Amino acid sequence: MILSSSQAVDVLRAAGEPSRLRILALLAREELAVLEICRVLDQSQPRVSRHLKLLAEAGLVERFPDGAWVFYRLTGDGAASELVAQVLGAIDPADPVLQRDAERLSAVWAERATDAGEYFARNAARWDEIRSLYVSDADVEAAILAAAGPGPFRRLVDLGSGTGRMLTLLAPHADAALGLDLSQQMLNLARNRVTEAGLHGCELRHGDIFATRLPDESADLVVVHQVLHYLADPAAAVREAARIVAPGGKLIIADFAPHRLEFLREQHQHRRLGFAEPEMARWLGEAGLSKVRVRALPPTDKNGLTVMIWTAERAQERQRKAA
Repeated sequence: MILSSSQAVDVLRAAGEPSRLRILALLAREELAVLEICRVLDQSQPRVSRHLKLLAEAGLVERFPDGAWVFYRLTGDGAASELVAQVLGAIDPADPVLQRDAERLSAVWAERATDAGEYFARNAARWDEIRSLYVSDADVEAAILAAAGPGPFRRLVDLGSGTGRMLTLLAPHADAALGLDLSQQMLNLARNRVTEAGLHGCELRHGDIFATRLPDESADLVVVHQVLHYLADPAAAVREAARIVAPGGKLIIADFAPHRLEFLREQHQHRRLGFAEPEMARWLGEAGLSKVRVRALPPTDKNGLTVMIWTAERAQERQRKAA
C-alpha cells in the first residue's frame, strides 16, 4: 500500500506533536498500558488518552482492552507504520527528551521485574498448587501430549520452564531437552524435579525468553506453557519462540483465553488477562509458522479459567521452496 499525499499529511500531522512523537517512540519499544505511558510522560490520563485517540484514528497505533486495563502498540504493518519508522529512525538517539523517557520506562521495567521476582521467589515452592487453582493440570498435560505427538524429538526447548513440569512430561520423548527461566528459584525446583524423574539429558539454564541466544531453527519442539500472560511484550516472545522452531517442527503455546479476573493481575503479577484466538493466530503467522490449530479446555468449575492450547508448525524446507 502506498499513501496518497493527503494520507501522508494526516500521518505526519498525527505524529507531528511532541507528546505524540514521544508516545510513538515508547511504543516502538513495547506495548504499554495507558497508565504506564502517563507515568513516563508525567501527564494526566485524559491528556494521554486524547493523544492516543488521535494516533489510533491516524492508523499509527492499535488499542486493545485487557480486562480493566487498556494497552496500545504500534500498528504492525502498512505504509503509515513505515513512515513512522522512518521518522523515528531519523531522530538523534542522544535526544535528551527521548533519553529521559527511556530512563523512566526503564524504571517502570525495573519495578515490574522487582515485583515479579519477589512474587516468584515467594511462590516458587507452591507454584504447581497455585496453577492448579485455575485449571486441571491433568487435562492440560494430556492435550499438550496430544498436540506434540509421539516423537521422538531431536531437541525440545521449554521457554519459561518454571518448576520443570513440561520437561518431565515431554523430555522422555526427546533426545535432548533444554529449559530456560529467569527465576533461579524456579530453576532450582526444576533441577530437583528432572533429577527425581531420572531425566539426565535435561539442561536447565538461566535465560530470557525474549533473547534466548539459541540458533535459528534448532529445535523440533518448542513449548511456552503459561508464560505469555506475565510478559510485557508477548508477541515478541512468540516471535523468539518461533525463530528456533526447525523445519517440520512445532511450537506449542498453552495460556488462558480472555477473562476478567482482575485479582490475577493484582495478586499474581498477570499482565495480560488471556489471549484471543485471532490475536495469537496473527502472531504465529507473522512469525513464519503455519497450520495453526487451537484447542480450548473449559474450566472444571464456574470460577475457573479456560486454557487454550495453540499448535503451529514451520513448513519443511521443500514446502517453503515450493510456496
